[in-house]
Amino acid sequence: MATYVLMAGGTGGHLFPAMALAQELIRRGHEVHLATDERVEEYGSDFPATKTHIIASATPSFKNPIKFIGAGFKILGGIFSSFSMLRQIKPDGVIAFGGYPCFPPFLAASIMRIPGLLHEQNAIAGRANRALARFAKAIAVQFEKTSGFNRDDLIVTGNPVRDIVTKAAMIDYPKLDENSSLFLLVFGGSQGARAFSQFIPPAIAALPEHIRSRLQVIQQCRSEDLEQVTKVYSKARINVELSTFFADLPQRMAKSHLVIGRAGATTIAELGVIGRPAILVPLPNSLDQDQRANALLMQEAGGGWLVDQDNLSTQSKDNDLLFAKQLEELLGNANMLKNAAQKAKSLGRKDAVQRLADAAENLHK
Repeated sequence: MATYVLMAGGTGGHLFPAMALAQELIRRGHEVHLATDERVEEYGSDFPATKTHIIASATPSFKNPIKFIGAGFKILGGIFSSFSMLRQIKPDGVIAFGGYPCFPPFLAASIMRIPGLLHEQNAIAGRANRALARFAKAIAVQFEKTSGFNRDDLIVTGNPVRDIVTKAAMIDYPKLDENSSLFLLVFGGSQGARAFSQFIPPAIAALPEHIRSRLQVIQQCRSEDLEQVTKVYSKARINVELSTFFADLPQRMAKSHLVIGRAGATTIAELGVIGRPAILVPLPNSLDQDQRANALLMQEAGGGWLVDQDNLSTQSKDNDLLFAKQLEELLGNANMLKNAAQKAKSLGRKDAVQRLADAAENLHK
């Protein structure tokens, strides 16, 4: 039996693939610890680790010298606390999934000569992983076309998905003909998306009656948006279920004919494994535009459609009802949706977690 420390930023995008690997390593008889930040209480309360270690870290602000110095001291403190943690655990290897909370413990592990594996979920490597690449014995990626690393020994594993996703992948694409209900799932990631609450309900309400009458909408939105979103759907007489969070999101994804969501790495991986077509709206104004790169790969494969957030609005004179018209075209074309579902599934890697676990075990061989 080996012992591993998994390191991840405390959001769903980093914690979910780490959780999937933890589940697989435990099945193989290994011990798993988690090093992360305080956000884990919201997104990783059920993480299957022997112990969760909160490590001090910070995101450097290069525009503000005072904040940059403060972040530097906090990171330095995180490195020293990581030395203590690692000496106590004595891991055989460490695996980092990105985010600046990985920086102190992964660097400390490198100094202590503990072999480390980086996993990059996006098509464009994140800044933390790029900074840590020189200290990694191996780097695993979700996409074969991943940019940002200056080395040619990348291991293409795919992005591991949780057991709940693997079970959802066993659900067949829902029956779809001219008389069946149309199941549409809308979610904006682990923290929701205000733009989705603002623009998507009016676009759905603008659909022709013969489509609206068949729609079953499930939408995740922030608590402060629930009242307004409810009014829009109620006025349009659309069947809808709203919530700030769906614990069974993979099952709901599997039962949907079409998904509207962001293009985070975890979303892309789960859409691929389950095999569902999606309208992907990349998070705008991100520094690396990683979500846009993810969405482009899905679109090029034929499993989804990239829509910029600016084109969601039904208020623009130039793009009046443009998004509603695209929705109408997709929801009215069963063959197009079924074909996209198959193309999406061709991108999925069900064995990603096994591949990544193999790479982890190879660290200390």
